[in-house]
Amino acid sequence: METITLTISDETLRDGQQQVGLFFDTEVEHELAFRIARTGVQQMALMPAVHASEASLVQRLIAEGLGHQVIASTMLSREAIAQSLACGAQQIILFHAVSDRLLALRDPDLRRHPDYRHKILDDGIPDALLDQAREAMLKKVLQHLQYAKDQGLQVCFAAEDASRTDTDFLVDCIRKFEPYIDHFLLCDTVGLLTPETTRRWIADLLDQTHHARLAVHFHNDMGMALENTIQAVCAGACGISGTFSGIGERAGNVALEQVLQGLKWRFGWEVEGIDYDALPAVTEYLDTLGARAHAPYSPAAQRHESGVHVNSLLRDRQSYCIFPYVEPEIWFGKCSGVSNLQSLFENPSEGSQSPLTRQQYEQLRTQLKAWAIAQKRSFSAAEVLALIDQGVLKL
Repeated sequence: METITLTISDETLRDGQQQVGLFFDTEVEHELAFRIARTGVQQMALMPAVHASEASLVQRLIAEGLGHQVIASTMLSREAIAQSLACGAQQIILFHAVSDRLLALRDPDLRRHPDYRHKILDDGIPDALLDQAREAMLKKVLQHLQYAKDQGLQVCFAAEDASRTDTDFLVDCIRKFEPYIDHFLLCDTVGLLTPETTRRWIADLLDQTHHARLAVHFHNDMGMALENTIQAVCAGACGISGTFSGIGERAGNVALEQVLQGLKWRFGWEVEGIDYDALPAVTEYLDTLGARAHAPYSPAAQRHESGVHVNSLLRDRQSYCIFPYVEPEIWFGKCSGVSNLQSLFENPSEGSQSPLTRQQYEQLRTQLKAWAIAQKRSFSAAEVLALIDQGVLKL
């Protein structure tokens, strides 16, 4: 066997838990974290901002000696960075959308523009405005990367929707962010890559960036995340990000144990620092919890709970759904935001009577998260309306 160096970033406790219908209570998360840590992965991502219980878990794991492996997935704001610091994090993942499709939905100036605030990329937003959105994103990210470094943090950057991003612009992002980061994480957010396109894409990016430290985070919407990840490693990627058992939103992420074993048995490559004998203890524990990824193309793989994703999905169907023949389903739980509830009360198909105020939405979201945690599950739209009718959730 040949030993290779590869950064293995685990997302089981962050991206994995965004799978609709999947819930781990704090003690289960704690047990999972230690089982994952024993495999030797260099990073275990958690997101303190999701809920106070997540922030407490991050603090607890760091206090118990896992600070060198815990990495806080952190939104691009000084407040979020400060929260990760307060939890004791030594390393963080800052993330931001880089594709024109998502920038068109999230750029503050475009959202206020009288002519284009309700438009999506396919509606013909002028190139000049998209260029402004790109420049604004670059400036914002660079400011926060510098701020995080000034706080003594080790920083990685996750480029959301990188696989749908203009190549020249993506290269520009990599070059400008590289001085501040440990590695640049290329996300195939909607799982549209194929093995052939992946290998060419990674090779071309490495060539154009003089072999920058590029890692990959691939989703499994089309069932190709495993082979795509292996091809990325073969092309020169320095790291991989995924989850154990492939759990995660929609059809999940690449399964880390499959990549590690695949590299071993297919090419004779063992990743330095990984205890291969410890891998089954994680997947077997997940199996006892009933934690399994939704099958690609299945109805369950079209469900969405993350508030950030739902906000974009409601405005542009293609933002997080690549299949034209299915209808996305909005679900409600620990990862939900105000947008999930707006979809419920401002969607005539759900039989809603009138929109709520922002304050009412926020209060209802707080109740819903608490109820989802107490019940250890997610809820369909019909179930949420029933809980409101029963007075369990109060407007």
